[in-house]
Amino acid sequence: MDTVELEITTMAHGGSGIGRLDGRVVFCPGVIPGEVVSAQLVETSKKSLWRAEALSIISPSPHRRPHIWAEADISQDPDNRAGGADYGHIELGHQRELKTGILRDSLQRFGGLSGEIIEQIEVIGLPGDDEANGLGWRTRVNLHANDDGVLGPFAERSHTVIPVSSLPLASIAIRESGVLDTTYRGASSVRALDTSGSGVRLIIDQQSPSDITETVGSTTFHLSDHSFWQVHTLAPATLSAAVTSAVVTEHLHPDAPNADLYSGVGLLGHALAELAGETLSLTAVESDDAALNYVQRNLAGVADVTAVSARVDRWLSEQVTRLTPLEKQRWSKATVILDPPRNGAKGDVIKALVALGVGQIVYVACDPVALGRDAGMLTTSGYELVFAKAWDLFPHTHHMETVATFIKAGG
Repeated sequence: MDTVELEITTMAHGGSGIGRLDGRVVFCPGVIPGEVVSAQLVETSKKSLWRAEALSIISPSPHRRPHIWAEADISQDPDNRAGGADYGHIELGHQRELKTGILRDSLQRFGGLSGEIIEQIEVIGLPGDDEANGLGWRTRVNLHANDDGVLGPFAERSHTVIPVSSLPLASIAIRESGVLDTTYRGASSVRALDTSGSGVRLIIDQQSPSDITETVGSTTFHLSDHSFWQVHTLAPATLSAAVTSAVVTEHLHPDAPNADLYSGVGLLGHALAELAGETLSLTAVESDDAALNYVQRNLAGVADVTAVSARVDRWLSEQVTRLTPLEKQRWSKATVILDPPRNGAKGDVIKALVALGVGQIVYVACDPVALGRDAGMLTTSGYELVFAKAWDLFPHTHHMETVATFIKAGG
């Protein structure tokens, strides 16, 4: 493929910079807006959208820094660059500025949102991350084994295992566990967990799950070592506090059909219960039975919880099917926590929430584009965005987390 010179004009969600060549948009990772780079074209099959890999920096940005992970540096061959730290070459404060721009643009362009909340939202760093230069925050690390049993991440956009000598984003406990010092012949993957209540453990391939605990403030959560849990050391406490701040208490009614959708093991439902009190009626809906088994235990004594094993879209569809005028009045008093996977809640879920007339929706999003799309559906269906705040829970990557509250107009 040809080598070209690109001027990078902006950053796209997903970690790539954008340049233009002969009228085409070219996505190129490992760069920063304002830079001029030498890049190799790697995908040119589409008419107006190409992809390239940066080979060298002709005119560097003042925000460029030595990559925090040597194996991911631009000096490595593109096919042999470790994936998982796609912002690792950017000064930490500027990473957040870029993420803020992407978030605002997503809410405006995909959601049609505007106003003071959008203009003022910014991606905020967590305490201690600046002092640590955004390192040592990951409590979960997924690694893969090559044919010799040597561990490493995949290269970006491939399943090639890149052996590495360090894990700069991993917690100190994981780095000191010796996980990289051992070979794992015959294995395909190793997951390292640093749990606040159960120490470090390694999960090799699909070994049987075990119970672990995580501590958030004064609360102990029980879960499986296969369960989803936020990876930044401070993320569970940050998001719990965020949900508490995001809920408009005058719209919180403990006896309404409140719901925690995509509940996981109940982290955010617990935050809502602490705010509302023990009289809170809460339905936790989760398709992962292993996670759902822990919800009742984790929320025992803090809320009246019903745990439902179901896909969220199907459960909501059932509620819509049996909706009566009396039930719709009850739903108008309900608060729903919505914490979908990365691709967002999507149309069927949003349409069902609108049909039910849910009074208050607290949306926890890890993808700004999906949030923008879903927020646009809500605001064009009679909901008002009244709260939005974002955090840099994933330093040195393009990811971010946003919490937004939508209130039904006239509710």
